[in-house]
Amino acid sequence: MTLDFVIIQPIVALVAGVLILLFPRLLNMVVAIYLIAIGILGLMPH
Repeated sequence: MTLDFVIIQPIVALVAGVLILLFPRLLNMVVAIYLIAIGILGLMPH
């Protein structure tokens, strides 16, 4: 079973939003991880 990128992106956004609300100091870390993940997924061959 492969997870489609369209399904992963909203889940990551929800988790990141909740983490930012609970731990505002983690905003930089969450954004960095999100950008790295998007970059890796974008570089992977389809």
